[in-house]
Amino acid sequence: MPASQIPHIQPHQILVQRTNMGGSEAYIGSVTLQWLADRVKYASEMSLLSEQYQPRDNNIAIDSDSIEVIQQRPLDWSRQAALVQYLAGRTTHKFPPVLVTIDRSWVDNIHAPEWGRGGKATASAAMFVPIDGHENFGRLDVGESVRIYALDGQHRLMGVQGLMELLRVGELPRYNKYRELVGNKITIAELGTSAEYLASLPQETIGIEFISAVVKDETQLAARRRIRSIFVHVNLMAIALSKGQLAQLDENDGFAIVARNIAVNHPLLKDLPGRSPRVNWDSATVATKTTVLTTLQALQDMAAKYLQYQFPHWKPKAQKGLVPLRPDSAELAAGIAAFGHLFDRLSEFTSYGRLKGEDTPKLRRFSFEIAGGEGHLLFRPVGQVAFAQGVGMAVFKKQMAQTEVFRKLDRYDADGGFGNIDSFQSLWYGILYDPNKKRILVSGRDLAAKLIVYLLGGVDNDFDRAELRRQVAEARTVGDYAMSFDGKLVTPQEVGLPPVLT
Repeated sequence: MPASQIPHIQPHQILVQRTNMGGSEAYIGSVTLQWLADRVKYASEMSLLSEQYQPRDNNIAIDSDSIEVIQQRPLDWSRQAALVQYLAGRTTHKFPPVLVTIDRSWVDNIHAPEWGRGGKATASAAMFVPIDGHENFGRLDVGESVRIYALDGQHRLMGVQGLMELLRVGELPRYNKYRELVGNKITIAELGTSAEYLASLPQETIGIEFISAVVKDETQLAARRRIRSIFVHVNLMAIALSKGQLAQLDENDGFAIVARNIAVNHPLLKDLPGRSPRVNWDSATVATKTTVLTTLQALQDMAAKYLQYQFPHWKPKAQKGLVPLRPDSAELAAGIAAFGHLFDRLSEFTSYGRLKGEDTPKLRRFSFEIAGGEGHLLFRPVGQVAFAQGVGMAVFKKQMAQTEVFRKLDRYDADGGFGNIDSFQSLWYGILYDPNKKRILVSGRDLAAKLIVYLLGGVDNDFDRAELRRQVAEARTVGDYAMSFDGKLVTPQEVGLPPVLT
């Protein structure tokens, strides 16, 4: 329809497109962030739940009545601060549309004249006036008499409302998940964005989809069941992305960008004709029989641990829970070069040199598994991350010469130091390998990284060495005794450390 033929939209109306899916009519339009914050309420505030509504945190007290009316996930108020910082601090922010219900006062009064014979509604709570012959486009009444509640997107609403409060007052409290005050308030001054930009935010627009709380010829019970069903289905269909999928899509996290670049471009990892893939792009784990060498998630973790001393601002602590700012091109190029150098040197290691003639499962499997294997640390994602973490600490924190670091670790690898971690003779026994459950021990990663630094001669303090020895002994202890490196049960005090590499 030409713009000249579109009827005038009244202040209490918005222009929408009508959709119909699964028997449910809906109306899609857009509203300003200010309008969303002012007009939309939380689903827990719906009058049909008024007896169970808890105004302190805008949640519902679950009881036998409320759980039968609607199923509502509790709001997590600890997320508000991060969402507000995202909206106010990132000029490229984007929220998906919000799904809301249109409700009117008569909906909850079964004696209202709008409920006709047999308890069926004589009208819809959503008043839609079509403006085209096919009744696909029209004007939707959203005047002050209309009650609007967020059915999906409540945390988005929380973020927008927090943003409006911050702009209005100049500061915003931080809450824990139960809406109890914690920490310092967020202030406009700490956002680092211009006054002009902040002033424009209330007039930004967001997609919104309206569904009617009650439609014509529907009973009150049927309406409640329909709304509840939509809520459950929306949340069931919103399957969370795996860590690997998130790493593939993340265009802001510098470590994810670096990891992807190395995964597709480095000769050790990239796909080559006639060679099995070496990176699992989806799962965060490596199956026993798979021929992949690592995972994208492990590569991202390796990049974060290896490059954290060079680029600490890529994930500042102040932005916990907030989407990080994308590094500039020069920094990304430097990060890719540094991380690529790590894999250049790893490619020269004796163990990785064997990839040309042997399958990764044999090098990764433990000795007791079917067909046996070498249980090599560098063929397990957690071992790869610990290695990158330790080398990064030695090179960038301890300022040790890279040439010497890789020379020593290459010799250590050639001598079998990273292999057979399921053997009591291995330094990594009890640290990255659990002898009781006979599986990888992820919780020992940080200790393994410290041991790499120790092997390189980077622990030069007597107290630090004593503490490291104690942690190793504790990791190899069961009951009152510890497993020595020659397979004897000894007291924990008798467990020592291997000599440093020369």
